[in-house]
Amino acid sequence: MFWVPLLLLACTVAALSCGRLCLAAVHAAAAEARSPGPTRPLTLYEAAFLSGGPGRVADVALVSMARRRRLLLAHTGWATVVGPVGGGAPDAADDMERSVLGAIGPGGQSRIPPVRRATATADAVRALADRLVAAGLAVPDGSWSGIAGALRQVRAAAAAIAVLGACATLLPGQGQGDDLPVAVWFALPLFLTLSCLAIARFEVPASRWASPAGQRLLGALPSRDDLTALAVRGVRALNDPGLRAALSHRDPNLDGYRSTRQQGH
Repeated sequence: MFWVPLLLLACTVAALSCGRLCLAAVHAAAAEARSPGPTRPLTLYEAAFLSGGPGRVADVALVSMARRRRLLLAHTGWATVVGPVGGGAPDAADDMERSVLGAIGPGGQSRIPPVRRATATADAVRALADRLVAAGLAVPDGSWSGIAGALRQVRAAAAAIAVLGACATLLPGQGQGDDLPVAVWFALPLFLTLSCLAIARFEVPASRWASPAGQRLLGALPSRDDLTALAVRGVRALNDPGLRAALSHRDPNLDGYRSTRQQGH
């Protein structure tokens, strides 16, 4: 019976990890339920944020300005200002363009990765993210990180239970007259963790940016042009190989960056 402490440890690990995942999912669902439903179609920048986060918004801003001959995006990874921008009403697009120009600086030329990074962390993108969260379309701060951390813990728990079960079956002194093999007892906590992972695959939002309501709006968004395709599917959707090459100079830290809303608060 030396395996009993290992079984108790396996059960404890399974219960704690699955409990954490359930609590994280409940908190995320409660936050979404408190948010008002969407009342209008998505804008291009909203679709970009819900599909790919702040970095995708910066990509759309850069390509939009390049298409209107306000920026030159070279395939070597440089952005050059070629025309005046930012005039007119202070709507979201003008805010994004001003963020791009501020990131490029007074010299009128800069490498694209720092421009993309500065644009993605600008106030305009933070305000956009806050509006999407308030509308119930974006995942609130901490919700995805909490669920993702809980999922990692459940996966780790499943692996640990399998290891503990293997160790228990190899312990000396296992009686031949036991009613059930030792591995059967460890199958119970292992089944619990694997069941939670299977349920989470269908019930937990798959997107790190869009809530289920946001994902539904993204699914209904018509692919009107190349810019819309960029917002929804990313740089690979661009038909222009020069623009794809220009935006292929990425900042890996930005693509792993969860949220810009925490900066500046």
